Amino acid sequence: MSDAILETGLGRVRGLAACGPRDWLGGALAASLIARAKAAAWLLIFPAVALPVWIIGSARGWLPEQILPRPADVLHTLGEMIASGELAQHAGISLLRVVLGFAVGAGAGLVLGAAMGLSRRVDDHVRPLFTAIAQVPALAWIPLAMLLLGIGETLKIVVIAKAALVPVAMNTSAGIANVPRALVEVGETFRFSPWQMLRHVVLPGSVPPIFTGLRYGLTHAWIALVSVELLASSEGLGYLLVWGRQMFWLDTVLVAMIVIGIIGFASDKLLASVETRLQRWRTDGV
Repeated sequence: MSDAILETGLGRVRGLAACGPRDWLGGALAASLIARAKAAAWLLIFPAVALPVWIIGSARGWLPEQILPRPADVLHTLGEMIASGELAQHAGISLLRVVLGFAVGAGAGLVLGAAMGLSRRVDDHVRPLFTAIAQVPALAWIPLAMLLLGIGETLKIVVIAKAALVPVAMNTSAGIANVPRALVEVGETFRFSPWQMLRHVVLPGSVPPIFTGLRYGLTHAWIALVSVELLASSEGLGYLLVWGRQMFWLDTVLVAMIVIGIIGFASDKLLASVETRLQRWRTDGV
């Protein structure tokens, strides 16, 4: 196996040497630019299609204005809410709730997932009950949580944490349990201690699935936030959705939806950036 890996690596080096550093760097840069352009194009497809349909539909009165407000009205409402500070206040409250709930849920999920991935005994005892609990969506826990915790901030943090915990724990467990055997054999060859094996082999080898779980957990955290604020809150972006719907202020509803989407997208990109840096660190350290 080692001879094959060595031969593959030598073949890549020979190929890079044959094409020259300028050709290789130029090809890598071109490939990176093309990939970024494709990603941007896919990102803009939906707005490029939806915005003209929205403009035409609102201008021709396909739906009543109370149901389909004009884009200009939504922009006007957005500007007013930004100028008054109302939007920043509600967005800040929701963002704080997500950060706290996600931190609690993701932290517990990492610990639980690592325990299940590293220990067969823990996995056998914990997974059946954990799987059963995971099948119940976070929204279904809200009535019971209200009875136990009331409708204060603790309720919101607990519901968000539960929503984030499940995907983080499942992906962490799977990532650690499925570390390539070849990496483990390398650690055994160098006679790593259990701590060294965990630090240098298991954790670096399971970075991609762990971050997949974190990104899914963050998405679930935002969904849980909106759900719990819809039912038990007088502040936050979810509350804006409820208030706008009750008053038939659909421009306010759309503003809240846009802000939730932007913040969720930005936070997901932040996690993706951290993952890329860790992957680069792992590659550089080899």
